[in-house]
Formats: sequence, C-alpha cells, structure tokens
Amino acid sequence: MNPSKPTDPAELLDPIDLEIARLIGKRTALVREIADQDALAPVGQENARLERLLDSLRSATGGPDGLSDSATESLRLTLRHIASHSRGQIDSRSVSFLGPQYSYSHLAAIKYFGESAALAPVTSIPAVFDAVHRGDAKSGLVPIENSTDGRVVDTLGMFVRRHMQICGEVLLPIHHNLLASGQRDQITEIHSKPQALSQCREWLAANFPQAKLVEVSSTTAAAELAAEHQHIGAVASLPAGRAYGLEALSRNIEDRADNVTRFAVLGRDETHPTGKDKTSLLFQVHHQPGALAAAMTVFRDAELNLTWIESFPLPGSRNEYLFFVEFAGHRGEPNVAAAIDQLGGITSRLETLGSYPVAVL
Repeated sequence: MNPSKPTDPAELLDPIDLEIARLIGKRTALVREIADQDALAPVGQENARLERLLDSLRSATGGPDGLSDSATESLRLTLRHIASHSRGQIDSRSVSFLGPQYSYSHLAAIKYFGESAALAPVTSIPAVFDAVHRGDAKSGLVPIENSTDGRVVDTLGMFVRRHMQICGEVLLPIHHNLLASGQRDQITEIHSKPQALSQCREWLAANFPQAKLVEVSSTTAAAELAAEHQHIGAVASLPAGRAYGLEALSRNIEDRADNVTRFAVLGRDETHPTGKDKTSLLFQVHHQPGALAAAMTVFRDAELNLTWIESFPLPGSRNEYLFFVEFAGHRGEPNVAAAIDQLGGITSRLETLGSYPVAVL
C-alpha cells in the first residue's frame, strides 16, 4: 500500500484562484449587461463606490488598525484593476494623457482608470484637450496643480480657450528618485523635466553640487538617456527606472515629503452626487470696483467652502483676469445650483467645468 502523496501547499491556492477568476468573469458579464441598458456608471462614480466598500471593510475589520493604509491601497488598486478589466472588455475607447509611458501622468492615469484601460500618450497638454474634443479619446487626463510648484499654466490656459468638462480628479503623491546605469561617483549631469528638477533643487544642491542640471521633455526621456550614458543621472519614477534597467541611487529625493500633483479627468461623463463631491467653475467679473468681492459673497452666503481659487490673465487684455474656483458640493444640489445661477447674473463669463467625486490621496 503506497502512502498518499503529500499535498503541495501551493495547490491549496488553486481552488481559490479559480474562484476569483470565475467571479471576475461573472462581474464582467454583469458589467456588459448593465452597459447594454445604458446604465454603466462613469469611472469616477465607480471609483467612489469602491471607496465606500473599502470604508465598510475598514470598519468591519476594526478600523484603521484592522486594515493598514498600505493594505487598503493595495486593495484599492486591485479592485480598480478588476473594474478596469471588466470595463475594458466592452469599451476599447482610449484615454489620452500627457506622455510618454512611465511619466507621472501615466501613473495617475493607471491609478484612476486601471491597468486594463486603453491609455494613449500624447506629447502636450493641448493635444489631450484636442483628442477629447475631437472624440478620438473618450477621456483625458492633465495635471492641474502641484503642491510645490502651484498651478499648471498650460492646463488653465486650455480651459480658457476651449470649453471642456472635468468629470474627475486624481491625487498622485510624487516621489522622485535619482536613477542611473553607472555609479554615484560617475554622475556629472542630472536630467529631468523642469518641474521635477525644481521639486528636488535643495536635495540636488546638497548632494550633487557640481553636477550639471539638464532640462528634458519628460522624466521618462531622462531615464532613457541615463540608460544610454553612465555619467547621466535621471530624476524620475521607480517604474521608469525598472523599464530602463536603472539602479535607484537615492529614493524619495523631493524636497517636500507631501509633494502631490492633482490631475483633472476630462470627458463627457456626468456623475451623480455621491455626498463627497466638488464643483469647478471658471468665471470673469466685470472690470469695476467690488466685482470680485460681490462674486465671493455669493459663495459665502450659500455656505460653500472654497477649496481652490486661481486667477489667470485674460488673453489679449491688460489688468483683467479670469478666476478658477473649486468648492465642496455638487451642482445637482439645490444650494449649489442656486449659487451658480446667482453668480451668472453678476459675471461677464461663467462656465461650470464640472462636478465630480473628491479624490482620495
């Protein structure tokens, strides 16, 4: 009588993995059915639903101590990628972003749309707007502000020139790394895009005071050059380093630990109120004393909390400005709708750029 063969512990995972695959197939079939009924929620609203599930899970496991921040983030990405897979089976339309691959815009697009989305890099912020406007892309993603460098002028300028709806936002922590194919003492030049070099200026001055700082078109372009030349270091993301076979000589070299870039998601999706929303407006006041103060009074009287305000020079005019504001609330809520209507009566230009769920960092 032969003794039974011991069970390989790894084989115990087989039925679980098969069940996961079966459930993903079942989920995809349900998404297809919902889409056939024209009831598929926009990606932003889907992400907000997943956040509610994660909140419930954290509560069920005893709060933050029961499910760590890293575990929550891992689950968030997993659920978004599964949702992206399901959606990708029925919708192959692309998402335009400021490329190239492995840039921070690319990482933000993956965070929001998932890895299965058809992500299409373009070479400039205006090209993202153009792709969405023409219908070549169903959505677009552009940087709108950075916690270190402030507003992204090219993005605000495009909103001024072309009406475009914001249907979501992404908050991406920006962690810069010094990448190289050579050794630390070989580095005589450090390449990256201007914003990345700016966000690391103190660290670079303290650690590589003799190195020449060279601005290039993107962090990915810097990584590509570093892979070809051992005397070049690149300030870029870790995924860019992995893609080009580079060593991370130093990690997280940004001067501010809370360095975050906010991205706007462009598109035609209309999101319903989720309870945690914000609204973006663009307006111009009449060029007369007290006009801006009157506009601000509208927000105060409606008890709308302004979370962002930026002035932007009016093209072709001296001493006149357009204003971008964001505030908590959804335009579908009565007090928000009333405030927007009142604001329309005292401004010379008013555009509701969109209402959408507040992003999770």
